[in-house]
Amino acid sequence: MQYNIAVIKGDGIGPEIIPEAMNVLNAIGKKFNHTFNLTEVLMGGSAIDKTGEPLPGETIDICLNSHSVLMGAIGGPKWDTLPGHLRPEAGLLGLRSEMGLYANNRPATLFQSLRNACPLRQDIADKGIDMVIVRELTGGIYFGERGRDDTSAFDTEKYSIAEIKRIAKVAFETAMVRRKNVISIDKANVLESSRLWREVVHEVAKDYPEVEVSDMLVDNAAMQLVKNPSQFDVILANNMFGDILSDEAAMITGSIGMLASASLGNTKCGLYEPIHGSAPDIAGQDKANPIATLLSASMMLKYSFGLEKESIAIENAVNSVLEKGVRTADIKDDSTSKVVGTREMGEMIIREIQNGY
Repeated sequence: MQYNIAVIKGDGIGPEIIPEAMNVLNAIGKKFNHTFNLTEVLMGGSAIDKTGEPLPGETIDICLNSHSVLMGAIGGPKWDTLPGHLRPEAGLLGLRSEMGLYANNRPATLFQSLRNACPLRQDIADKGIDMVIVRELTGGIYFGERGRDDTSAFDTEKYSIAEIKRIAKVAFETAMVRRKNVISIDKANVLESSRLWREVVHEVAKDYPEVEVSDMLVDNAAMQLVKNPSQFDVILANNMFGDILSDEAAMITGSIGMLASASLGNTKCGLYEPIHGSAPDIAGQDKANPIATLLSASMMLKYSFGLEKESIAIENAVNSVLEKGVRTADIKDDSTSKVVGTREMGEMIIREIQNGY
């Protein structure tokens, strides 16, 4: 079977981590008799440098005509002084909109081999961390009306019933194949948009009587993720709250360099990316952790292509390498037996795939 994948290396560490994912996909292709046609396209700062815009039309066309998109990371201080519509992040928001990707699925799991890297107390880590954050992607304050003048600026938080309903359905469907628990995040004690969010979520919940649903204010959720993360199964959140809480969830699992994400819409064509940033401070130094990107590729195989055993092969290979005590610098601890760079980590995971995982 052939699959066409648009590949966005992006900025910072993106050009280092994406090649490792491309190598892993090629290894999977050889092992399971698939062909992955990987087409590189520009987006973000690299696109600005070459074309003057963060999301060239050619990139949009190729992404829309691919089976899915794999992305590294975008942005960096080099482009921070540009107007908002010309910054790298505008390219990502634009691509999500063009592809109709309204749901971001971000698993946060603490690997048993990384328990010592978890910054929480050992008794909390021992209870386990295994959650999925379902974040709305194309509405809310990031897409609302905005403006500024000489003395002020504003951004508008706005959600329609239809936008809330469709992301709530994603959360409940996700819960149905997990532990059947949804905690919906809002700020309903202050924000009118959150009051509507809460009303619609509970209306959708009536179609999923098997799923337990509850509400949690976002400030309390930030505290509960540190105090008792094992209580969370599926977290449902709007664009901004989900953005912030998913980064917090990433850190309590040991490293933001470990977590993948999938952005999906009404089709199987998705955008897969690690949740970390472009890390310009370590770019070009062979220090970046490629695992989140490799796991993003694994999610693509599972969710967009239906290749379950191929996805599991990547996950098992990652876990096998970690169980041997191999670490990149961001996840090293006192028990680490070997610290490796980006390329060597990718090579070791490929060897595990080739050896039968």
